[in-house]
Amino acid sequence: MTRTSPGVKRIAAILDFLADHPTQSFALTDLVRALKLSRATAHALLTGLVEVGYLYRTGDKTYVLGPALARVGRAAAQNMSPLQVAQPEMRALADEFDVVCSAFFLEGDTIVSRERAASISHVGYSLPLGTRIKLMPRSLPTFFSWQPEEARERLDRAQPPVSAGQREQIEAAMQFVRDNGFAVMMRTDDAGRQPDSLEAFGSEADRPVTILSAISPTETYAVSAVIAPVFNGHGRIEFVISLMGFTGPLTGAQVSAAAEDLKAACHRIGAFLA
Repeated sequence: MTRTSPGVKRIAAILDFLADHPTQSFALTDLVRALKLSRATAHALLTGLVEVGYLYRTGDKTYVLGPALARVGRAAAQNMSPLQVAQPEMRALADEFDVVCSAFFLEGDTIVSRERAASISHVGYSLPLGTRIKLMPRSLPTFFSWQPEEARERLDRAQPPVSAGQREQIEAAMQFVRDNGFAVMMRTDDAGRQPDSLEAFGSEADRPVTILSAISPTETYAVSAVIAPVFNGHGRIEFVISLMGFTGPLTGAQVSAAAEDLKAACHRIGAFLA
């Protein structure tokens, strides 16, 4: 791992300190004391940051955040998207596992496809970006495993009503997702059908899939999707990333291996958000 240079760390410390106190200004001696810097080092860094506009030196010789840094901050706030960070991760996953890798956001009771990367085997994948899919009870574990009370409330008001057996399966699947950090959807029809597209059925409700509550390393599964969450800085799911369109059945060990790579990518994206 590349180590951050001491100079960069000191500059970041100065900017972070002033950003944490945006309504205050600080003299050189204040920053020296607060950040444990030598007076000479602090003076040199502050002078350089003032010259490039990242800090401003007021008439009473104190320092505040500068106009150039404000422009940088506005640009980042207006244009920052987790999908910019997710795109290369999704491309790598799609190519590694020869699948379609999609990012799905939850808007109310609707799942929305916002980004996609397809391997060469799936360049004709037919589910367009922006597709809106009604959130089904079986999909609750992918978005609400870390909010079980909200999941139960949604199950209570589901239409048509969820049977006791379905509810038990969904609760078990949520526990699996919490324990393992990913969800697995398995086909219950033709394992060889490719790609796994909604167009073949007309709606999400028609798809012959079930969510698993356990996997065995040696058992074989007709996997429809492996899904993992991306958490934001508040510990809530920002969106989920799904691997779909596997070219054949997978063993439980292969499912877990794909899930670990997917989880690692989601963690890196979440670190950016946090």
